[in-house]
Amino acid sequence: MRNKAMRRMVNTTKLFGTSGIRGVVPDELSPDFCRGIARAIATTLPEGSTVCIATDTRTSRDVIRDAVISGLLLNGINVVDLGILPTPALALLTRQLGFATGIMVTASHNPPEFNGIKLFTGDALGYSQEQEAEVAAAFHAGAFRKDGTGTLKRAPGLREKYFEFIKGQFSGQEFNHGLRVVVDPGNGAASRFVSDLFVQMGLKVIAVNDEPDGSFPGRSPEPKGDTLEGTVAFLREHEADLAVCFDGDADRVVFCDREGFLGFNEPVAFISRLAVTNTGKKRVATTVETGTLLDLAVEDLGAEVVRGRVGDVPVAHLVREIDAALGVEQVGVYIMPDTGHYPDSIFASLFLLSQLSDAGEIRQFLRGMPRLYFEKASIDCANELKGSVMATARQQIETLAPDEINALDGLRLEFADSWMLIRASGTEPIIRVIAESRSEAMTNELIRRGKGFVQRLMGNGS
Repeated sequence: MRNKAMRRMVNTTKLFGTSGIRGVVPDELSPDFCRGIARAIATTLPEGSTVCIATDTRTSRDVIRDAVISGLLLNGINVVDLGILPTPALALLTRQLGFATGIMVTASHNPPEFNGIKLFTGDALGYSQEQEAEVAAAFHAGAFRKDGTGTLKRAPGLREKYFEFIKGQFSGQEFNHGLRVVVDPGNGAASRFVSDLFVQMGLKVIAVNDEPDGSFPGRSPEPKGDTLEGTVAFLREHEADLAVCFDGDADRVVFCDREGFLGFNEPVAFISRLAVTNTGKKRVATTVETGTLLDLAVEDLGAEVVRGRVGDVPVAHLVREIDAALGVEQVGVYIMPDTGHYPDSIFASLFLLSQLSDAGEIRQFLRGMPRLYFEKASIDCANELKGSVMATARQQIETLAPDEINALDGLRLEFADSWMLIRASGTEPIIRVIAESRSEAMTNELIRRGKGFVQRLMGNGS
């Protein structure tokens, strides 16, 4: 009966989203549900395999982690519990220590009431769609391997192994040790982790929101302009040069300076230019959500921007497929092949800091680029309705009169000097409308038209 109840709970929606499995605890992510997912994961692995597991700081971490561990042990999988770690550290340690799979209990940037399960292969690459489908099929069928008995060990002190690896990547490189850097982990998994690493590397660090606390009292786990106003004020008060700001599990990073939030597309463009210059590789992997500032930033270097599906896993696979200098998402995801094919915002931050002689270089670069206006809007949409709404959108999208339609992931509409994306979120119950142009008025108009289009399809009026 329990398996049937779990299957009914998820039959109305896709099990895996853009970045693993996510939901509100306990309504969507109950212990029974997570135990069933773990048994399905175990069934896809050879019996006797050893996996590692880590969590971010969310208050639901223990109940979700314990349920996952229970399901794995029940099906003959050995587990090593690494405690609270950033996602980049979990991914790297999975590869470096030879685990069959790495399991991260996190909902990344989502609000505190969410949690989730994200999976990495033994080579630190996020589970592919095919691997996720295999897990989902086992879960829905309730076709779990015959019960076995796994072992559990706890190894919470492995962060130094990650530190050693990262330090090795910057061996012989000089940082501008005069830069004063604010580290803002937002009370998430990077708390007391990144600040310690940066100090060990000789950087001048001023930490804020550096206490691990899964209720995220300092700010939202999603770092963006409005949630980082306090961080910018803190930076100015302490006369720092740059703030490095992470999301709940540190797979994303954004930046602020004394003038304020540096934006999303802007650091992505700047860091991508640095990576192309340093590696000599002429391709950058990204998604249909990323703005055209990236293209303009690497254009004179002869580099090509290749856009794929949204999500760090599709970007990681694309980086490997096209041998890109790096992979980026405009929300602050950086996949640097020097470390591996997983998002490592900590390494990306250090890479940026290693290239700066002055924090003002970022603004100086941006002032030399065309001004682009990039905006996002969200329309609430229940997960089980997203598919039908987007299917209807495909049928009626020509009414928006685009010059070109890219249906790779959502609907990206190209116009003469602008573009719009209508796409169902893979991590939240919303449909996003994104637009960009060289005119603020035009961008606002595209957002208005896109929202009205989606709302009419949902029967909510304009």
